[in-house]
Amino acid sequence: MTTIVVPGGDVAIVGAGLVGLATAAALAARGANVTLITTHHPGEASRAAAGMLAPGMESGTGPATAFAIAARDLYPSYIEALAEMTGTMVPLNREGVLELFADPGDAERRQSAPLSDGAAWLTPAQLHELEPALSPMAGAVLYPLDGAVDNVELVRALHMMAESNPGIAIVEEAATGVELDGMRPAVRLSSGATVDANVVVVAAGAWTPGLAGLPRPIPVEPIRGQMISLDAAPLRHVAYCGHGYVVPRDPARSVVGSTMEHAGFDSHTTEPGLTQLHTTAVSICPALAAARTLDRWSGLRPVTPDLLPILGPDPDVDTLYYACGHSRNGILLGPLSGECVAALIAGETPALDLSPFSVSRFTKAPVTV
Repeated sequence: MTTIVVPGGDVAIVGAGLVGLATAAALAARGANVTLITTHHPGEASRAAAGMLAPGMESGTGPATAFAIAARDLYPSYIEALAEMTGTMVPLNREGVLELFADPGDAERRQSAPLSDGAAWLTPAQLHELEPALSPMAGAVLYPLDGAVDNVELVRALHMMAESNPGIAIVEEAATGVELDGMRPAVRLSSGATVDANVVVVAAGAWTPGLAGLPRPIPVEPIRGQMISLDAAPLRHVAYCGHGYVVPRDPARSVVGSTMEHAGFDSHTTEPGLTQLHTTAVSICPALAAARTLDRWSGLRPVTPDLLPILGPDPDVDTLYYACGHSRNGILLGPLSGECVAALIAGETPALDLSPFSVSRFTKAPVTV
């Protein structure tokens, strides 16, 4: 079979989920010519998520926490800039996130722990006044700077931007691997053609480890999360309790999630999973018991062993960059990840240090005897 070389640009990006699109947008804004390689996979995480922007609930003070907070705080200006380019204002819920505690013992322990980032403890009476439709709770923490974005509209707007941007070429074909031993790196497509470039960015989510030719194993695995949407929105705030949450998506719709299942690349929903989601919804907000189910779906989170993303250059191949493995926080971290990876490729100092997210952190140290 004859291999056809497709003329590429400065950068070829494998994957057109939120992270790939954000990286393409940031590179194009810097004057780069980008080839965005995309194909549809059932269970793609970017469209399947609930859009929560909730770093306030994550305990910690290290680089990962700083990155997550900066990612959340980027969103208002990012949404406005995208609206100027596309004419689409992506809905952004900035009402805050409620972390609910049904058990009095859990509530007492959380109330006595330090609060940060503007968070405030709410008594049962204060919580009821704020959100009367909630189930009775022993207390809650309000994270007023957190919220949610409509991730479906966000990805749609970024696609619109990419399609109209002269600096971005879109190749709608599956990438099967990378070729790194030539004069320039290339991405091999399912047709046998290759896309040539100066730099390759791998942003293929849960499908990253399946790319042939990578210089090292990439420890990303798919974790299924089932979701439902309901035709009611009794709450204004995102409400999280235990392992589930309700996200008001618009005045007449709520998104409920999510399961955490090791199911490989099976993106089907299951009756036990859907039952669990309905139980979660009603335990948080009893009014949702009468709501009609509008849709059900699942997404495949690209999860790393430490739940942190893999960002930045390969330590051995300086023409290969990673922007993958965002685990449960792809929507939160996507725009900032794209900005920082693009800055590195352009020879700039990114707004935040990406070294804590290097793929090299998974390299085992040599055993000494």
